[in-house]
Amino acid sequence: MDQRAISLVRSHFKAVAAEEGGAGRLSASFYSILFAENPTVRELFPAAMDVQRDRLVAAIGYVVDHLDTVDDVLPFVTQLGRDHRKYGIDESHYRAVGSALLTALGRFECTEPWTDDTEAAWSDAIALLAGTMIDAADAEAGPATTGATVIERREVLADLVVVRLRTDAAFDYTPGQYVSVQIPSRPRMWRYLSMATPPNDENIVEFHVRRVSGGWVSPAIVGRTEVGERWQLSSPIGDLGVPAAGGDDMLMVGAGTGVAPLRAQILDMAQRRDNPRVHLFVTGVHPSDLYCYDELAQIELANPWLTVTPVSERDDDPWWVTEPMLSPQGMRRRITGQAGKIIADYRSWTGHDIQVSGSPGMVNSTLFRLRAAGIDNRIRHDPLL
Repeated sequence: MDQRAISLVRSHFKAVAAEEGGAGRLSASFYSILFAENPTVRELFPAAMDVQRDRLVAAIGYVVDHLDTVDDVLPFVTQLGRDHRKYGIDESHYRAVGSALLTALGRFECTEPWTDDTEAAWSDAIALLAGTMIDAADAEAGPATTGATVIERREVLADLVVVRLRTDAAFDYTPGQYVSVQIPSRPRMWRYLSMATPPNDENIVEFHVRRVSGGWVSPAIVGRTEVGERWQLSSPIGDLGVPAAGGDDMLMVGAGTGVAPLRAQILDMAQRRDNPRVHLFVTGVHPSDLYCYDELAQIELANPWLTVTPVSERDDDPWWVTEPMLSPQGMRRRITGQAGKIIADYRSWTGHDIQVSGSPGMVNSTLFRLRAAGIDNRIRHDPLL
């Protein structure tokens, strides 16, 4: 795509997003058109579409933001193509999706006019994305999903569990990536979870799952997961990962269970001889949110390249937390305050490879603080979690 087409797509999407409830309205319109024109496609999706709608807009927004650096965005789109094989879709489905999206965009009333040039620019963008996803899916010869059996469920907090599974076959991924999972009690409700461990010879993967209020899948995982349960895992996605040895020093920021993909990388690096210096901030609202800190602090003791700093916004835990999650040493090292501000003021992070993992609100606030502090190097974060 040329720069003018990219500019048209970007300005139009920003105008859509600027409208009150714009993202939700666009997503609802798209799925309404898609299902009306292709009734059989509805069977591929869960009954509750709220998460699906949010992820659609998040993915479009991420791609639109990176259209002028296509080499950065196409690997993500390629991963999505591999991941979407789990739905059993083919080229005809992509054509239907592209047509419905273009119709929904054209019907959306916003401050940016829908002209022939805008339509052509969006058509080019959609064709680029669909073609990339189709090619990626066609290039994969293996199965669309991998089966896995739950071998351990450990309750960390009343609303947080660690689930370990053994996959039926070797499951190849890069430490720091995440995967779409389907559990037996929620068919067709695929949810993305980050692996908390690197690949290993025992084919064991570990997920850290926190109950999301009003969610469909996370409460079922936290409250109902049993040993012996069978899950399905799709193809891995994600841009997080440790650079080659001798690369830039790293800043990692993980909030709550967002520490999981960073933990996977740290565990992988601990098996290597040559690593960049890494400063990991484990953050959360309460001290109990820093459930991984003490384990990571033990890794820090044996690895001089690693520094781990705990940060919580508050000094107290919720009333229902009966046991402290941090050791006395962890409590002494803990810094109280807003994580983004503390990290931005901590020191200069210019020249660092930066990764941020957590809720969208936490990621956005941390990005804002780092940018405001003059950090203009690339900051990596996952768009769909």
